[in-house]
Amino acid sequence: MAEIKDGGPAFPSHGSMGEVVQEGMSLLDYFAAHAPDVPEDFDWEATEIHTYERRARWAYVYADAMLKAREVQNG
Repeated sequence: MAEIKDGGPAFPSHGSMGEVVQEGMSLLDYFAAHAPDVPEDFDWEATEIHTYERRARWAYVYADAMLKAREVQNG
């Protein structure tokens, strides 16, 4: 099974020694939650018969693109 690249925690909480004590949601999930509306030309999967399935997949396609852009930006 492939490792999911989630960008790490979006809002980590650090302890007194600098260690992450609470990770919270991942940056991938944060980006997906803030995805814009689904574009008109987005290709649907044949199995996606409900609007929420289509929106959910679009949100993670968008979030993956945001993480990739961040990698390029940060080198």
